Parts: sequence; C-alpha cells; structure tokens
Amino acid sequence: AGEVSVAVAANFTAPMQKIANLFEQDTGHKATLAFGSTGRFYAQIKNVAPFDLLLSADDETPAKLAREGLAVDASRFTYAIGKLALWSKQPGLVDAQGLVLKSGTFDKIAVADPKLAPYGAAAVEVMTHLGVLNTLRPKFVQGENIAQTHQFVATQNAQLGFVALSQVLAGGKLKSGSMWIVPKALYSPIRQDAVVLQRAAGNEAAQALVTLLKSPNIQDLIRSYGYDI
Repeated sequence: AGEVSVAVAANFTAPMQKIANLFEQDTGHKATLAFGSTGRFYAQIKNVAPFDLLLSADDETPAKLAREGLAVDASRFTYAIGKLALWSKQPGLVDAQGLVLKSGTFDKIAVADPKLAPYGAAAVEVMTHLGVLNTLRPKFVQGENIAQTHQFVATQNAQLGFVALSQVLAGGKLKSGSMWIVPKALYSPIRQDAVVLQRAAGNEAAQALVTLLKSPNIQDLIRSYGYDI
C-alpha cells in the first residue's frame, strides 16, 4: 500500500475526510490531508512543499501550476463546482433573497480573503454586483480561508458571512440558522479542479485517489454536500 499527501481547499474538508476513509478501506492506500486556502497552497507548492495532489477551490491555480511545470497538465479535472451561501447562525436574520445585505442590519460580515480564497473572490463579486461592496467593506471580518470564515459566523464573531454551501448543509438540509443560496448569475462559476503534482507523477496511490474521485459513488457523495459535478 502506498501513501498520497493531499492539499485540500478548506471548503471541501467534510467530504474529503469521508472520501479519505473510503479510499483507505477500498485500496489500502493512505491519504494524508492538509486543509487550507488555495492561494496559500500555491505558495507552499512553489516552495517545494511535499504534496502529491492538489484539490483546489478554483481552476486557475492547477492550470498555473501545470504551466509552471509543477503539475501534470493531463491529470487536471474538475471534481466539484462550488456554491456560495450567505449564512447566519441566527434564525431569521438572512432572508431568502439576501436583502439583508442592503438593509445592513448587522455589525460584522465574514468574508474569506479574496486574494487567497476563491470563495472570497466570489463573495466580492456578488457584493459588487448588488452595489453594496463599498457600504459593507467597513464591516468585513476577513478569514484567511473559507474554514476560518465559517468559524467567525459559527462563533457569532460576525452575525453573518459568505461561506461555501457545503459547510452549512447536512444531508441536504441547513444545519442551523438562516441562509440565502446566492444565485449563480451573481458570480463566476467556482470550478474546483484537482491536479497531480509533478513529484507524484508515478505515485500509484495518487492515481488511485484520482480514479476514486471520478467514480459515480464518490460523485454522488460530493453532490450530497451541496456541490454540482
């Protein structure tokens, strides 16, 4: 049995933990997982961090790594399409149309760093589209990645925030609080691509994990966390 070291975008934490367990049961291979922001992982890979596979929160970073000779271009594929949600731990605070953004009846709104986290960039796009970015910017509480951003809202250090839909769903239903699923028309598609890094070009465990991620059962599991395929 082999081992594969995987850098995983923070929004994909819950499904990937489940997939890693299934991977070990099915193949005997072990997946070691690290979770964080895509921008931070890019910097680490450039500095020769020992990752074998990147599950990015965008499609640009894997393409850039391939262009720079750090990833196997032919291995790139979209494993999920992310969805953005505006969420509050408080029931009734976030309405089904997101009008709370214009009413501004809150002190703090959590947003992931748009330079490091694609979900943060999407949130900025939405606020720009709605004409509220400049009004809301003074209320920003910025997370380095989408996991930290979700944490700010979960602990109510911010009354609401833009998170990945996958973070607030369980069994296809909202875990707690109130939510607006942001219409796809308000932000560019969050195509989440995976790529095998150059150092793992011959790594059987990395290839086995890629094969598993493309399998119908795992794609169904990914959908159950609120992603499109």
